[in-house]
Amino acid sequence: MTVPSVSREETYGWLGQFPQLREWIGPRHVHSLTAHRFTIVNRHFESTVAVGADDIADDRLGVFKPAFSEMGYLAAQHPEEMIFDLLGAGFATTCFDGQSFFDTDQPVTDRAGATVTVSNMHAGSDPAWFLLDTSRSLRPIVWQERKPYTFVSKMRPEDDHVFFNNQFVYGVDARVNAGFGLWQLAFGSKATLNAGNYAAARAAMMAFHADGGRVLGIKPTTLVVPPALEAEALEILNADRNAAGATNVWRDTADLIVTPFLPAA
Repeated sequence: MTVPSVSREETYGWLGQFPQLREWIGPRHVHSLTAHRFTIVNRHFESTVAVGADDIADDRLGVFKPAFSEMGYLAAQHPEEMIFDLLGAGFATTCFDGQSFFDTDQPVTDRAGATVTVSNMHAGSDPAWFLLDTSRSLRPIVWQERKPYTFVSKMRPEDDHVFFNNQFVYGVDARVNAGFGLWQLAFGSKATLNAGNYAAARAAMMAFHADGGRVLGIKPTTLVVPPALEAEALEILNADRNAAGATNVWRDTADLIVTPFLPAA
């Protein structure tokens, strides 16, 4: 969920649950959104290189051009690196309600107003994998952007670094950060990635309720795995038949993202 930022940080007080629609009989019932005051502070990132002015003048730009292209590639890849690193850290990183984003005792209220707990994770010792619902306006991860990735070159003879060092300077910088959205839109598992655990994660997500017992209508759309689980994920989502030779009922039930940016543990 990309959110433009207009300050050094943004506070997401609206990340509480929204009330269920009711039949309009009599005056409206006005509900106050839960003020969790979950704040994401923008972080400033940069990458800078210097190239000798004589090297540029001597037509050696072809030597350095791949390095400049790589700088652009790394800038384009940086959001993915931050987002999936955060997702992988969700077992030990808190979200808007003060609980870990992936936890066994997420608090919600039922229709009677009593607090109950639900789990959006499976414990285990295998590499972590994640099931997400990315079909809604709200998303499991917030990508906050104060200043987009900007490339700057300092090549004028009157620039101080060029004048004193006979070097051209090239840099890219951005002010951005990633944070957690709604935990109900994600399920994290360290159990073995197989059809049974995949089915259990889907069923758990689709049963999630908001405060007040409102059915959220979760629809898991995306499976995120590290490279070590690519084969297992492809078998679940792409194979026509399972290991027993029966029809694979989970074929095409989610899009697959394989990313090396998930933390190793």
